[in-house]
Amino acid sequence: MRLTYTSDVWYKNAVVYCLDVETFKDGDGDGVGDFRGLTQQIDYLSRLGVTCLWLMPFFPTPNRDDGYDITDFYTVDPRLGTLGDFVEFMRTAHDRGMRVIADLVVNHTSDQHPWFVEARSSRDSPLRDWYVWSDTPEPDDPSQIVFPDKEDSVWEYDEGSGQYYLHSFYRHQPDLNVGNPEVRDEIARILGFWMELGLSGFRVDAVPFLIENVEPRLAEPHEFLADLRAFLTRRKGGSVLLGEVNVPYEDLLPYFGEGLGDQLTMCFDFIGMQNAWLAMARADATPLARALRERPKPPQDCQWAMFLRNHDELTLDKLTEEEQQEIFEAFGPREDMQIYGRGLRRRLPTMLGGDLRRIKMAYSLLFSLPGTPVIFYGEEIGMGENLDAEGRMAVRIPMQWSETGGFTQGEPVREVPEGSFAPDRVNVADQKRDPDSLLRWFQLLIERYRESPELAWGDCTVLDSGHRSVLAHRCDADGATVVVVHNLCDTAVDVSLALEGLAGCHLTDLLVDGTLRVSGDDTVEVPLGPHGSRWFRASAPDVPPEDASVKSR
Repeated sequence: MRLTYTSDVWYKNAVVYCLDVETFKDGDGDGVGDFRGLTQQIDYLSRLGVTCLWLMPFFPTPNRDDGYDITDFYTVDPRLGTLGDFVEFMRTAHDRGMRVIADLVVNHTSDQHPWFVEARSSRDSPLRDWYVWSDTPEPDDPSQIVFPDKEDSVWEYDEGSGQYYLHSFYRHQPDLNVGNPEVRDEIARILGFWMELGLSGFRVDAVPFLIENVEPRLAEPHEFLADLRAFLTRRKGGSVLLGEVNVPYEDLLPYFGEGLGDQLTMCFDFIGMQNAWLAMARADATPLARALRERPKPPQDCQWAMFLRNHDELTLDKLTEEEQQEIFEAFGPREDMQIYGRGLRRRLPTMLGGDLRRIKMAYSLLFSLPGTPVIFYGEEIGMGENLDAEGRMAVRIPMQWSETGGFTQGEPVREVPEGSFAPDRVNVADQKRDPDSLLRWFQLLIERYRESPELAWGDCTVLDSGHRSVLAHRCDADGATVVVVHNLCDTAVDVSLALEGLAGCHLTDLLVDGTLRVSGDDTVEVPLGPHGSRWFRASAPDVPPEDASVKSR
């Protein structure tokens, strides 16, 4: 594969860091995070190696759905600061070389949004058709109810106007009618407004609900995405649309568009993520290897976004019930750890029992899988969750900066975990001073990932390791090769890999000191410790001497 490194495709090997302004850092002592606090921590994120910040919703909101119920798309929630604070944050992020994207939540509004207040005021309202109404809605399909613990229908009766309105999510979040050209034009204006203030793109929330699960049906649903993509490209070349599209691979590929990717720029790999957890639960790499082999290649200039955890529940909906139960038993056996009957509301470190070897292996796996890694704030220090919080809020806890918390000088609006994941045990300040900490491991992984564009840009081949517990793959680009091996079990193994075309080459370990040599028959023996991870760069036979005594993590 021939690589063309340009700034227009910066996202192909970016490091994306998702954060909630409300829970990251409080700059004025009122117990709520804000843009001033976030701006104060830009240097921390820069030193970590982050190249793109993804901001969860920061718009005015009644806050009944953690900011996803929006009442104004054109400003900042007063609790989080002002537009001036936002602009100062953007200037500082750009000064450190970081791009910023934000959540685009336009499949619905809050029922307190002025548009909906006007729309429900009368059937003759000029904004009536900005939402979806019905006198006699079709019976509900239970599979379409996103939050079965809170809602039993996607239609809500409006007493004032005597009709039902559609809400794909909560009843206080009426769906916008994207079939209305006026609504589509308004969405474009929202994008344009924030791009003028410096955003490099958007993470598009629940894309199928935006274009597919709408009433009345759009004649050509994907034309809307293509229009958004074209609008962004006209305004700013290199801007991105990162899509939340949790559907099977064969149904997902059209969301990229055709040719050079004229719709979504990147899509989250939910299938790969869920199979990664199944593989870790079984200590058997087979499910993940199968998913990687089956995953289609996106159009040119498009990319997969890789993740293990995000701000929502760990959804397992694309696995069988038996596979889901395996993961529940391994990583969340208690009922209060589970949600919606299909997911877990825990963070990765607690699911792996705080075992630093397993945690480091899991994140090494994330950064080495083909695609762009996306991490959730606090993952770099191994933060846990607060199961006393409701639903998904369990993982959306204040960032732990110091032994005393360090998030605010006041009283935080959200509680932090207790016990072994409390701030006095898990925090940034302590891990900065510890060379063996998870934070330092993240910095190393990010540094090596950025030095190895083959991982994100290259052609990936899953290798036969001869051990069910070992995932081995190679990425080739421009005549360069990186080979990566991970041991998912708790016993040491030696694996023999066939590396076609690399006979006599040296394999230099990028994570620890050491070099292996590929034999004349294209094979190499790789020792792996329990939950070991090794990244190798292949180099010509005349580069470094062989060193057979290699340490293994």
